[in-house]
Amino acid sequence: MGSKYPILTPKEIIRVLEKFNFRFVSQKGSHIKYSDGYHVVIVPNHDEVARGTFKSILNQSGISLEDFLLSL
Repeated sequence: MGSKYPILTPKEIIRVLEKFNFRFVSQKGSHIKYSDGYHVVIVPNHDEVARGTFKSILNQSGISLEDFLLSL
């Protein structure tokens, strides 16, 4: 049984966050901070973002998995 959370690259995640009006705030090392004025999301700039980290990004952003995947 596979996970419903895909493994994505940081670029794919950032592209969708920007569609939801998240904007770049700052970067410290390999961690990039995005905000929509209410939610703050930290995206690790690694080759792949782990499933658990992706799930945490969704929780931080308030975006549902279905809405996120439709915006890919």
